[in-house]
Amino acid sequence: MHSSNNKISILGCGWYGLGLAKELIKNGYIVKGSTTTPDKLAGLQQTGILPYLINFTEEENRVDRDFFDCDLLIISIPPKRNTAEQHTFLSKIQKISKAAEKGCIKNVIFISATSVYGDYNQEVNEQTIPNPETESGKAILAAEQTLTANPNFITTILRFGGLIGPGRDPGRFFAGKSAIPNGNAPVNLIHLSDCIGITLSIIEKQAFGYLFNACAEDHPTRSRFYTAAAANSGLALPQFKDELLNWKSVYSIYIGAKLNYEFKVGLNSFIGTNM
Repeated sequence: MHSSNNKISILGCGWYGLGLAKELIKNGYIVKGSTTTPDKLAGLQQTGILPYLINFTEEENRVDRDFFDCDLLIISIPPKRNTAEQHTFLSKIQKISKAAEKGCIKNVIFISATSVYGDYNQEVNEQTIPNPETESGKAILAAEQTLTANPNFITTILRFGGLIGPGRDPGRFFAGKSAIPNGNAPVNLIHLSDCIGITLSIIEKQAFGYLFNACAEDHPTRSRFYTAAAANSGLALPQFKDELLNWKSVYSIYIGAKLNYEFKVGLNSFIGTNM
């Protein structure tokens, strides 16, 4: 058993949170998991997670002190696409920050997104100053800043690219569509197995307090990647415009330097023969 950071609470057991929880349990950690949906509690329990109903909304502030009794809190609750949610997202994070403080939690990992950089036609890494264009990107950056400003715990920021993997087949994203803009822009994606692998690596190496960009290291064009992904899944091929509009390529300095982590899934190998 792991003596340090043995109890881990995952706020938001969605696609990534649930996959991560299963791996952590396999590795001997005690995992508490939260959902906002009562119907999902039994499912969490069946996977060996200690389930909690936790909700931080304007109307409801459901805080369970026991959930926040842990060595490490992982926050995985991306803001919804609608604008109303983005305005309440920050107050939600502020409440979570206070709850973490009251629970005397030592470490927090915040699941962020590479949308904090905006598309300014450049390669970016963790030393690039973020400049989000979208409402959700702005909300996520404000959340990062709120957590890192709290001196009562150490915050680790993990910025994921677009998520692919089981149940998120990129072949479906644009299948059969035509005249899709920006066909020559590079993609910034990461497979679920690497999302989980990188998180485990941070925990095992106790590499807390850093900022990590997490994207596959290769960046094929949108046209090439999504056309091949659709072909692999036997779906109607998308038609992209042969153009390069705004773009970014996301790289990481620290995944190699601090974690010595090697990616399991490259995007070129993911689309394999249909390139």
